[in-house]
Parts: sequence; structure tokens; C-alpha cells
Amino acid sequence: MADSSNLARLQKAGNELGAKTTYQLFLEKEAVPPVRGFHIEDIHKVELYPWARLGGRGVYLNLDGSEGVNDCYIAEIAAGKSLEPQKHMFEQLIFVVSGHGATTVWQEPGKKQTFEWGEGALFSPPLNAWYQHFNGAGDKPVRLLAMTNAPTVLNLYHNIDFVFNCDYRFTDRYAGEEDFFSGQAKIPGEGFHDTNFIRDVRAYELPERRERGAGGKMLMIEMSNNVMSAHISQFPVGTYKKAHRHGAGAHVLILKGEGFSMVWKEGDDLKRYNWRPGSLIVPPERWFHQHFNIGGEPARYLALKPFSSRKFPGLRKQWGTSESVKLGGDQIEYEDEAPHIRATFAAELAKRGVESQMGSVYKAAS
Repeated sequence: MADSSNLARLQKAGNELGAKTTYQLFLEKEAVPPVRGFHIEDIHKVELYPWARLGGRGVYLNLDGSEGVNDCYIAEIAAGKSLEPQKHMFEQLIFVVSGHGATTVWQEPGKKQTFEWGEGALFSPPLNAWYQHFNGAGDKPVRLLAMTNAPTVLNLYHNIDFVFNCDYRFTDRYAGEEDFFSGQAKIPGEGFHDTNFIRDVRAYELPERRERGAGGKMLMIEMSNNVMSAHISQFPVGTYKKAHRHGAGAHVLILKGEGFSMVWKEGDDLKRYNWRPGSLIVPPERWFHQHFNIGGEPARYLALKPFSSRKFPGLRKQWGTSESVKLGGDQIEYEDEAPHIRATFAAELAKRGVESQMGSVYKAAS
């Protein structure tokens, strides 16, 4: 299989010849305008449009950093309503942005099971199983954010009808287990949870993770036997994470805190994006990025990622490592970063009267 940079090049070459990918043709059929760019300031405020297939309103988020590997969308369920039942041959991870409700999942033939969710929940309908979302409130809409690998799957099979109308049951992924969405987590390794439902990622307990520096915490998450995965990361007030790079398509959603991220291609100028809860950023393939907490509380984000499963390896080659770039890895250690990084961070903290906690970190790194 070609890596994501090759896929992006092939897609670009096709576009130059006037050809359209199957995913692009699918977007035209959906008739829902996509949002583009590197960054969305607030997913709560993104404009939504009528979406016939889902039976609600929504919008696609085709940010540049996804590079044709994956996509994201926002869907709204009107007060007291539901979306249309659906199934498909691509995976997705769904985050509840606002509201509360329930989802019913079933295989045909098979018994239906329903689980309830609220704001901050994360779950994944199993591959090619039927599911339907319901709004549990009669006075407020629900807003969902979903990351999928639909572009890869649609372009692989180049047959939209097959992707949405295949009858195969992936019972190795889901066989109607009654406790499938109970929220119980298997812990096959340190800092790694295998679960199909998290009630609130904003409050989920995280273990310490030293690789990215400055007292950070992180938990790797895999759901519904997907090849996609996620992680929740948190870092303290007055600190920032080490710069690193990896493959395309990591959708970084800010859950708590205030700060900014620096994003750059090696050898190019840095781009800065400010963030707060609800901000979304997708760093492009192999671009360095670095996250800075300049607010008064720990910063926490949810990263939704393609092709990074530990349970099902084989598609992880394009993902980065925590080794120093000096050793052939993908991380810039504190002692190797450009001097203006520290100066910019210190200046932003001073504006807000927040004390830096990086002194001991710099000392330990020197």
C-alpha cells in the first residue's frame, strides 16, 4: 500500500489531468460543502447545511493536513429527532460536541442494542454494522464530530454503492456482544486502553507520559477493533510539548485550556494557530508541530488518527517516533529547538501573568 505522501501525490497528479477521485465524486453526490484549511477556530460555530443522506444538517471538514487519507464531518441532530439509519465499509470515531442522546447498533439478522451518551463521549460504530443516532432532548440540538477513513476506502474500491451496500458482517469486530458499549476497558499494555465507549474524554484518567516532555500525560485508545485509533493528551499550566512530526490525518481537537500551536515544514517558516476548547487542527504529513499551554489550567486534547492501531499493526510506518531527530527519529528535543521558541512562549505567558514551569525542564535537558 502506498504511504499517505504517495497517495497525496497521486491524487494531485490525477487532479492536474482533470480526473476526480471516487471520494471527490462522492462529495459532489453528498451536496454538502466541505470546509478546508489548516485550522478551525471553534467547531461549535461552523456553519451547517441540509444533508439528505443523514436526514439532518452537517458539513464535511476536509482540512489540508488530512491529505486525502481521511476526513472529518460535523452532524447535527435536531431537538427530539434522529438521523437516518446507515452502515458503511469505512471506520469512524465519533465525539459528542454538545447535547445528549443515544445510538442503536445492530447486525442483520440480529438483536438491536442501544447505549446512551452525553457531551464529551467518544465511541465508534462497528464496521459495516447498522447504526442510528437519536437526540435525547426535546429543546436542544445535538452536535457530533466524526473522523473517518472514507477517502481511503472509497478510493480503494472506487465503487460508492459497494461501500454503502455491502452485506458482509464483520463478526470478528462485532458479533452483538451485550457489553460491547459498556465502557469497560481492556488494558493490554501501559498507557493503552482497548474500549468501545468512553463516557467523557474530558475527565478520563490519564497516566504520565514522559516522552513529549514537561510533565505530560497521555493515553492511547483503540475502539471497535479498528485500524484507526485515538489518544488523549494533557500537559500542565506554563509548559509546552516537544516538537514532533508524523503521518497525515491526525485531527487534534482541543478539549480544555488556552494556547497555540506552531506548525511547519522542515526548512520553511513557522505557522501559528491559536486554540481554545473546540479548536481543531490537522498537521500535514511529516510537518513538525508543537503545542503550547499559555492558559490558567492544564491543556487537554483528543487526537483522532488513521492507520495507527497497535492491535492491528502493518499500517503504522508513516507515523513518527519519540526519538530525537539527531538519532533518526521525529522529535526535536528541548535543547535542540530554535531560541525564538522559548522567547515566544515566555512573552505569551507574561501577557497573561502566567508563570512558566519550564525552568527545571530546560535545566534537566541541558
